[in-house]
Amino acid sequence: MAIRKLLLPLTGSGVGEAALGTALMVARIWGSHVSALHVRVDSRDVAPLAGEGLSGAMIEEMMSSSERESAARAGSIHAMFNRFVAEHGIEAADPHPEHRGPTASFASVIGREEDLVAQQARIADLTVVPHPDNGEDVSSSDALHAVLFDSGRPVLIAPRRLPASIGQRICIAWNGTAESAAAVLAALPWLQRAAAVRILSAAEYQRRGPEAPELAAYLALHGVHADLATFRPHDREVGAGMLLAARAFDADLLAMGAYSHSRLRQLILGGVTRHVLEHADLPVMMCR
Repeated sequence: MAIRKLLLPLTGSGVGEAALGTALMVARIWGSHVSALHVRVDSRDVAPLAGEGLSGAMIEEMMSSSERESAARAGSIHAMFNRFVAEHGIEAADPHPEHRGPTASFASVIGREEDLVAQQARIADLTVVPHPDNGEDVSSSDALHAVLFDSGRPVLIAPRRLPASIGQRICIAWNGTAESAAAVLAALPWLQRAAAVRILSAAEYQRRGPEAPELAAYLALHGVHADLATFRPHDREVGAGMLLAARAFDADLLAMGAYSHSRLRQLILGGVTRHVLEHADLPVMMCR
């Protein structure tokens, strides 16, 4: 299945430009459409946060100030989008079934980001989200968790810096779970066009389910030759060992399942998903 539509939530973070550049790179590879979406905060949501003891006039001023700030941020993000599209020679147009070249469009809507992003992700082949900013807790990424938990679609976490390539050398992090199987299925179009594919596994990462050689045999039925490599935790971190193994392969895409345990447990105890989200310097495709 070709990748025809990408969703790109833009919030104005410092890594938003790298995410936009990554999405446009994917669009060039597949001749797809990038649907950039900025969700503005509803100023009416400010009122319940104002607390007691404030007059109606004060609450009204807070709502007006919030609206002005939201409009200014939306304008700044739209300007960044227009500049990038022009610099990269991408046609600004709405998606069309007959159009096979890379195109991009921008929309700004008002509402709750986690709700609207998850809903729009359900009608996109892939959602590209920015890497968490330095020092930002991954649990604060509403767009990322909305796609992972409430869209049924894969998400591509862009690196902090625009990669030189994507999808030429792919690593699959395999542990036999339903989540890793979903990641393989989402990555299959990429695997079939990649120059090299490697399956990464580790005793500490494996769960109940098929092991790496069985996955390699399955992929061969789809015309994908994948070699096998095992890795060990680094500094007792399975995720760190996984990333080192991906760098050793010179991978430019890592496909993996997300949150085999509950999200709450992962956020409290750490976990492979959390480590990769915080430390990966290559594009990572995740499925839940």
